[in-house]
Amino acid sequence: MSKEHKIFSEVRSYSIITVGLFVNAIAWMGFMIPSHIVGGGINGISSLLYLSTGIPVAVGILFFNAILIILAIRILGLGFGIKSIFSILMMVGAFSLLQYYFKEPIVQDKFMAAIIGGILNGASIGIVFTQGGSTGGVDIIAMIFNKYRNITPGKVILYFDVCVITSSYFIFPHIENIVYGYVVMAVGAYVIDLVLTGANQTVQVFIFSQKNTEIANIVSKDIRRGVTVLKGIGWYSKSEQDILMILMRKTELPYFFRTVKEVDADAFISVSSVMGVYGKGFDVIKVK
Repeated sequence: MSKEHKIFSEVRSYSIITVGLFVNAIAWMGFMIPSHIVGGGINGISSLLYLSTGIPVAVGILFFNAILIILAIRILGLGFGIKSIFSILMMVGAFSLLQYYFKEPIVQDKFMAAIIGGILNGASIGIVFTQGGSTGGVDIIAMIFNKYRNITPGKVILYFDVCVITSSYFIFPHIENIVYGYVVMAVGAYVIDLVLTGANQTVQVFIFSQKNTEIANIVSKDIRRGVTVLKGIGWYSKSEQDILMILMRKTELPYFFRTVKEVDADAFISVSSVMGVYGKGFDVIKVK
């Protein structure tokens, strides 16, 4: 992969994380907190502190995540820690900014606020996860579990959120608010897995081209994916031809298409989705 492409990828990754974090802040400050709906995780604990004591949500998020980020660096590596620190600081800034703009819920119906808030919250966490970052708190614990066990982050977050939302009853003894919190929790967990499944989807590509050697070299060096050469015979022409087979992430397709088009605009390409790929460069088989 060229230096320019690496820089572009990093800038793109941090930009996507920033957008995801602002979506997360909108979910909480625009829908959930003004409606007195308590979600899970560190944001849920911080919102409880805000609703009961007036301490800004951003302060609670910064305090609790400062402790957990140390754990992430030690277990998940410095690369994850850098993006997580960036994510947490951006999220604190987003919550601080939006808290002054959202004094009333965007929608008055609490059920709709729970549904929309859950969708935005889950989508934002999933987006940040796809870029190797974290919104902090329970997300860090979820990524640690996912590293060693074959359990999705959405399920881990679901279990922790149950504890946080249920404990909110001791501060706000209203069953209705807890039910709405569970709605946010369930919708968010489902959307997280939905986003992650789409982002991690793997595709199988077959390439028929007269410039297979050039394409294979570029895929191997720039995209850093393995290439398998299959021998084939065109039934119409009765001529032998090499066929390239490549497995890659769906998110890598746009760059791949641009690259192939530059080498051979007449190349014939077949793309199909696969259920899963396990091995170096893809998913790891996790067993207990």
